[in-house]
Amino acid sequence: MSRPSPAPPAAGAPSSAPPARTAPRRPAPLPAPVRLLRKHAVVIAGSLALGYLLVPNLVVLLFSFNKPAGRFNYEWRAFSTDAWTNPCGVADMCGSLTLSLRIAVLATIGATVFGTLAAFALARFRFRAKGTANALIFLPMAMPEVVMAASLGTLFLNMRVAFGFTTILIAHIMFCLSFVIVAVKARVMSMDPRLEEAARDLYAGPVQTFLRVTLPLAAPGIAAGALLSFALSFDDFIITQFNAGPSTVTFPMFVWGAAQRGTPVQVNVIGTAMFVIAVAIVLVGQLTANRRRRSR
Repeated sequence: MSRPSPAPPAAGAPSSAPPARTAPRRPAPLPAPVRLLRKHAVVIAGSLALGYLLVPNLVVLLFSFNKPAGRFNYEWRAFSTDAWTNPCGVADMCGSLTLSLRIAVLATIGATVFGTLAAFALARFRFRAKGTANALIFLPMAMPEVVMAASLGTLFLNMRVAFGFTTILIAHIMFCLSFVIVAVKARVMSMDPRLEEAARDLYAGPVQTFLRVTLPLAAPGIAAGALLSFALSFDDFIITQFNAGPSTVTFPMFVWGAAQRGTPVQVNVIGTAMFVIAVAIVLVGQLTANRRRRSR
């Protein structure tokens, strides 16, 4: 049987049919500057942070060409290149600079050699107290410098070691060692062991495998640790102050003493030269790495 069709709704009665769906409104497009900011937010934030870090170096560069009226090089007076033409015009400054460079070079060599050996041992071998050794490596990095400086000074006093060049060198190797180990260990752990196995399969001996395969692969980490060690040693003041003798004055100690009487312009010259050399080394390393990647 056929069902009767429903009766049409009476006039004025509400309709039960669903309302027609309307298309969703699209949000208004953002302004062009806002879209550009959202697209390049990370690059802009990184550029601002890098600029903030470089501002002190630019100030040092600018005031290295200043000709102050008095002893203090804090206000711009007139442009001059006298400090650049005579960087050793201040007494004992170049002597302290030479001493700092000698200590930094020797500390870098010692910390790099011992740190590289320790990094390979921690990354490649299993032994007891390995976890404890890894934890102890981070102590010099996390410990305040004044604590390590006072501890080393007390050690040298108890051992009746004369303070001077030797004590500064030992102290610098001590606190640079951890940074080298961390940098080299991270590189060694990221290396592919199959490359060394392939070299041994091709009848390469242990020494040849290490010199031809392992050492070139670990070279970036070793170089990074060496550069960081040199910068930390050359720039250190607290540990050097606690472990230097009365007649041993490094460049940071000279700057600290000269600041009490008036910082000479030559200090800005040395600082600018060291900054330019460091940037040049980094740029050369990056260009060399990029050329090797393209050649591959």
